[in-house]
Amino acid sequence: MKNDWQRFIIQNFDEASSEYNKGAVLQKFFAHKLVAEFSNREVLPGLWVDLGSGTGLLANELETINPKQTVLRIDASSNMLQKHHLNKSTKLFDLNFGLPYWHHPPTLIASSFALHWLKEPEQRLKEWFSALAPGGWLAIVLPVKGSFPEWYDAARKAKVTCTAMQFPSHKSILNVIKKENIHFQQLESFTQEAQSISSLLKPLVQIGAQASPHNSLKISEWRKLQKSWEPSKQNPVLKLTWLIQVLIAKK
Repeated sequence: MKNDWQRFIIQNFDEASSEYNKGAVLQKFFAHKLVAEFSNREVLPGLWVDLGSGTGLLANELETINPKQTVLRIDASSNMLQKHHLNKSTKLFDLNFGLPYWHHPPTLIASSFALHWLKEPEQRLKEWFSALAPGGWLAIVLPVKGSFPEWYDAARKAKVTCTAMQFPSHKSILNVIKKENIHFQQLESFTQEAQSISSLLKPLVQIGAQASPHNSLKISEWRKLQKSWEPSKQNPVLKLTWLIQVLIAKK
């Protein structure tokens, strides 16, 4: 069942590869933010990797501010990797099975909006940090528990299941790495707005992030959810708020 779930996630990303960059407003914003945090930090040359690279938004940002440095882009979606320029370094690999073998440990492991899709994300994060070279950096961005309060509230009012993806908690992520190794961490809210539920959730489908461990709602349940989520006269738009964890640590 678990393997079927992981294959379903990869299939969604394969199918979304052509539309991904159109819907990845959130991912673009935080890829830029994460890389900006490295503008005054010294990262040793060597092996830099982007885990769960998707179409390469984070890797591209890293290479832009470090034009002499190549970033290895790793993803389980072959279609996503095909969106990278031919001169980029890519590797097809399912991170649920650990990490690929490298002759030399990486001096930078970066990842944006990927960790929460993996089974046992805290264990995966522990593996990533352990895999770094001494003095190497870990830089990650991911949504955490506390995201989508509007969705959960509307589902509660409508008495239907909230089918939103469940994320790891902020605390569980921070507990993986010792405090003395953490150089930067921040929780940030990002709110998206739209006139309807379908428009609000469309970016999730565009980027292949519509997978849910819950059964899909029936049409009648979606109608109840929409009615409970309807905006007021004072606030005529629907909102969906993400809680995003940014974390930078040094081994």
